[in-house]
Amino acid sequence: MRPSLLIAAFICILQLRSSAQEPLTTGLLKLMEQYRAVGMSVAVVKDNKIIYNRSFGYKDPEVKTLIQNTDLFRIASISKSFTATSLMQLIEQGRISLKDEVTKLVGFKVNNPQYPDIPITLEMLLSHTSSINDKNGYFTLDAINPEKNPSWAKAYNDYKPGTGYEYCNLNFNLAGAILERASGERFDQYVKQHVLQPLQLYGGYLVDSLARDRLVPLYEYDDASKTFAVSPGAYTSPKAKLVNYAKGYSTPVFSPTGGMKISALDLAKYMMMHMNYGSSNTVRIISEESSKTMQTKRSDKENYGLALWTTENLIAGEKMVGHTGDAYGLYSSMFFQPEKKFGFVVITNGCLPQYKQSVVALLYDAVNYLYQNCIKKVPAN
Repeated sequence: MRPSLLIAAFICILQLRSSAQEPLTTGLLKLMEQYRAVGMSVAVVKDNKIIYNRSFGYKDPEVKTLIQNTDLFRIASISKSFTATSLMQLIEQGRISLKDEVTKLVGFKVNNPQYPDIPITLEMLLSHTSSINDKNGYFTLDAINPEKNPSWAKAYNDYKPGTGYEYCNLNFNLAGAILERASGERFDQYVKQHVLQPLQLYGGYLVDSLARDRLVPLYEYDDASKTFAVSPGAYTSPKAKLVNYAKGYSTPVFSPTGGMKISALDLAKYMMMHMNYGSSNTVRIISEESSKTMQTKRSDKENYGLALWTTENLIAGEKMVGHTGDAYGLYSSMFFQPEKKFGFVVITNGCLPQYKQSVVALLYDAVNYLYQNCIKKVPAN
């Protein structure tokens, strides 16, 4: 984005701020200015109700299109929880088990060559304790398939499966393939029919099934030029790749590890399902036991469960559960407090990549600002 467009963006934000009557909104706009955010969408849940939902800034600074509450973001790694939730449904039905060997579930050998007698399980994939890494990439399962890749062994770490932790996107693309093989349904269609539709949410992994005018472009910041540039790969159509799609193997086309597109508002509704241990508005997606299983950490090295992470470093004095996302310039966060029934979704389509407590600073400050003004105080709106 040219510097002149950035100036125009900030003028727009200042105009929005001057016309806003809500002190809460004014504070968020100040944070956007501080971190040079292109746009941002937020939603706040308190006492099991969505009490605040606003969107600010640009979808397209070139034509000055503003983000709307119904617009969709590619939410990156928060997508992993949709994959895990779907698999928990199959586990409840007895089709698969968390203790099942990935080799049997995925149809080719998935075994750390340094520990050939230790099976890698589905639970290890979903908790990032599998000893698998992303050194060979993760956009195709060829990265780890011995039948396809002579360098397959590089995709494993030196430690014993189940004993260490390394965040790994390939884990969840494998998990997505397992979902297809176990359910018999294509990945994107399964999530849509068994998670999104029951909760009456608009979104999905297949970009071609969504209204293009609702997709929020993502902007990466270039530190050398101090400018933002749109990321064209964020919403690339998979149409050509679907011609020869092999169910149970081509699954990374949909990116189970990061490809969900959804609005902040609908993501907050989805979050409430996990906050209420698998149920929302009388609709049960997974059992309470399955939900608590997802929220239970597996490694002492990291408070990570099954696609959900627990942290006490986001908000002082509060134990929060959720996930973050980072891709193509987007930064997203979804965190909730299951006992006290509050939570936050904050998504930006581009900002300065500064960090606080391992969270992008804009998201960290926005969550804490919303906590102070919405949860600890009477909402300003």
